[in-house]
Amino acid sequence: MNSPAENPLDRILVLEMVRVTEAAAVAASKLIGRGDEKAADAAAVEAMRKAFDTLYMDGTVVIGEGERDEAPMLFIGEKVGGAPGKGPKIDIALDPLEGTTITAKAGPNSLAVLAAAAEGCLLNAPDVYMDKLAVGPGYPDGIIDLAKTPTENVQAVAEAKGVAPSDIIVCVLDRPRHAELIAELRSLGCGVVLIGDGDVAGVIATTDENTTIDMYMGQGGAPEGVLAAAALRCVGGQFNGRLVFRNDDEKARARKWGIDDLDRIYTRDDLVKGDCIFAATGVTSGSLLDGVKYLRDGRMTTDSVVMRASSGTVRWIKGEHRTK
Repeated sequence: MNSPAENPLDRILVLEMVRVTEAAAVAASKLIGRGDEKAADAAAVEAMRKAFDTLYMDGTVVIGEGERDEAPMLFIGEKVGGAPGKGPKIDIALDPLEGTTITAKAGPNSLAVLAAAAEGCLLNAPDVYMDKLAVGPGYPDGIIDLAKTPTENVQAVAEAKGVAPSDIIVCVLDRPRHAELIAELRSLGCGVVLIGDGDVAGVIATTDENTTIDMYMGQGGAPEGVLAAAALRCVGGQFNGRLVFRNDDEKARARKWGIDDLDRIYTRDDLVKGDCIFAATGVTSGSLLDGVKYLRDGRMTTDSVVMRASSGTVRWIKGEHRTK
């Protein structure tokens, strides 16, 4: 086992990260179906920030709720943790409520999510869009490539799997911008699983045979891409991401965070290096986790997962909490 000096994550109890996502999920759950996205997100942010302050670490948010001028809490560059200047230096990627619209409408698959790694090991991804391509474990390295067409990627995975392209199932965000992608996939005979939001869960679904999803394709938030890559680094699978810029302001934002090659295709290990921890708690029930449930006798239950890359450990955690 690495010493604390060699790997700062050894000084952070993996299960403590679940306490953070649990706190955010419980706070957001009180606003499920209330139609107020901003209130649900604000509740999750507030709870997550307070939970971080109970941990012995010197943390920095490298992927958060936006930049300092755009977010009152958990902005990119904000310091978190209860031991600034003393505890292990940890970089944090987070989404206190992945699926704000889902939560407001009581839809499936909203999560409280975070990833943690040693300082400098997570890409400082700006809050822009990212083209994403993912596949689960068990395939040769390089089986997917964003430089190729969706058809070529489906054919490569189908050949490696020993099936026809029409047997491949692809998860895609249900957005107008994906109309051509969906049409191309269906022209191959692929099954297309459309999700309304929550593409972190969509990417992770490729690692679970029970979902029957083979691949993830499409454009979503870059911060969520790094979070998904952290999960894949823990459990296997491949990921490609390429930043998408809509205007010069977004390009300038990327350069501010040290990204000079604006056309670069990032692999999973470009986005997340070394050891890392991924944790998520369900807010509403979905393919990955059950949501927060309130029982009649004053108890509530939570469903979480926490993973670590160095050990390959995946823990599924059912929590039972007493409420006042």
